[in-house]
Amino acid sequence: MLFPVVLTFMTSSYDNLAFAKSGLQFGWSDQFFENYERAMFETSGFTGAIDGVSMLTNSLILGFGFAIGKIVISMMAAYAIVYFRFRFATLSFWIIFTTLLLPLEVRILPSYEVVQGLGLGNTYTGLIVPLIASATGTFFFRQFFRSVPEELVEAARIDGAGPVKFFIDILVPLSKTMIAALFIIMFVYGWNQYLWPTLITTDEGMFTLVRGIKNIIQSFTDSSSVPEFTVGFALTIITMLPPVLIVIFFQSWFVKGLTESDK
Repeated sequence: MLFPVVLTFMTSSYDNLAFAKSGLQFGWSDQFFENYERAMFETSGFTGAIDGVSMLTNSLILGFGFAIGKIVISMMAAYAIVYFRFRFATLSFWIIFTTLLLPLEVRILPSYEVVQGLGLGNTYTGLIVPLIASATGTFFFRQFFRSVPEELVEAARIDGAGPVKFFIDILVPLSKTMIAALFIIMFVYGWNQYLWPTLITTDEGMFTLVRGIKNIIQSFTDSSSVPEFTVGFALTIITMLPPVLIVIFFQSWFVKGLTESDK
C-alpha cells in the first residue's frame, strides 16, 4: 500500500525532464522544495487562474461542508424516525436506506440538470448541497439513538425538555464519538470527490485539488514543453495530507464511535 506513495514522493523531488526521460524515480533529487513551492503558489491551468492554495481552500470547503452537512441532515432524520414515532417511520427509514443502491453515478444526470437549472453551477452550494443526504449516516445515528435508555428520555420529559432542547442538550453531547467517526468517513469521501466537481465546476477558480491535478499536469504553453508531471506528483502528496491528518487526529474517537454504535 505504501510503496506507490513513497515512489510518488521520491519522484516529486525530480525535475520534469528527468521524469520524461527515465520515468518514476527510486532516489532523491534537489528539486523537492522548488516543486512543492510551484505546486502551491505558482498559478497554472489553461487560464492561469488557479494555484495550489486556492484549490486547497476549495477542497477544504467541500470536505468540511460535505461532512458537516451530512452529519446534520443524518442526525435530524434519525431523530425524527426514532423519537417522533410517526406512522410508517420504519418504512420511511428503509426507503432512505435503499438510496444506497443509487450511487452518485446513477443519478448524476438528473442531479446535474437540477443544479444547473437553479443556477448553482460553479458555486459551493452546487458542489455541496446535492450530496449531503446520507443513508449511511442516518442508519448509524438511528442505531445509536435506539440504544439511548428510555429512562433518560423520560427524565428529560419530566424536567420539561422539549424536542429541540432534548436533541441539542442531550443527544448531541451523547453522540460526540459517533459524530467524530462519521466525520472522518464523510470528510474523506467528500475530499476525494472527482466526478461531481468535474461536472459542476467549469471555472478554474472553483477547482478542488483532486479536480485540478490533471489540469496542472496538462498545462503547458506549446507542444515542445514538458508536462508538469513532477509538480503534479507534489500536488498529489499535498492532496493526501489533510485526510491523513484528519484520520490521525480523530483515530481514537473513530474507533470508539464505531464500537459504541454496536452496544
